[in-house]
Amino acid sequence: MTDNPPLGTPLIDMRDICISFGGVHAVDHVSVDLYPGEVVGLLGHNGAGKSTLIKILSGAYKMDSGEIYVNGERADIRSPRDARRYNIETIYQTLALADNLDAASNLFLGRELTSPLGLVDDDAMESEARKIMSRLNPNFQKFKDPVSALSGGQRQSVAIARAVYFNAQILIMDEPTAALGPHETQMVSELITQLKAEGIGIFLISHDIHDVLQLCDRASVMKNGKLVGTVNVADVTDDDLLSMIILGKQPGKAA
Repeated sequence: MTDNPPLGTPLIDMRDICISFGGVHAVDHVSVDLYPGEVVGLLGHNGAGKSTLIKILSGAYKMDSGEIYVNGERADIRSPRDARRYNIETIYQTLALADNLDAASNLFLGRELTSPLGLVDDDAMESEARKIMSRLNPNFQKFKDPVSALSGGQRQSVAIARAVYFNAQILIMDEPTAALGPHETQMVSELITQLKAEGIGIFLISHDIHDVLQLCDRASVMKNGKLVGTVNVADVTDDDLLSMIILGKQPGKAA
């Protein structure tokens, strides 16, 4: 943990988390936390354990040992449905969008609004989609187009809107700016800033140190399944983060 973590009760407090696969300690006694209106970057090489740690929080994996607290209360997360019950939503790099459907249909995919006759209410879903998008991305206008026709940043907007519409307090974002150009990356950055202002906490998995320095308040670095450390982004440089990733060394501390 950092020497000066934010004050108050964290949205998420993962304590001493462990999980092994075939004798390999994928996550080895790792503790991280996340506060309202905060972005915490999760950094590390492929195989460092960051994605596995987050899959435990999202309910995709069941930890072998450890504790998870949500808003100060012990949480039992064994499935993605459990995670959603705790207002935890995950936006994977693939976004999990149905390319042939429009924004509103994707927003309510599997949770469609229906009329009194039990029919899918397309007009109501589009109306709700317009409301949430006007809040998150006022420039979004392509409500009738299939999401396959949208830009990378617009697709991210749809995926984020889907999570936020269903009252997510905690967002897990997996490489949200990967393969995006500068303009699209800026669009996603503005969305993240907007979510922070609304008090939503975000775990941001990224390989891009510059993204982390720009968007994150703190950064937790993992290496070989262990937590190297958590630092305040304002207090470190890109070289400090690289040292943590490559050498497993915290700034100002011996390896």
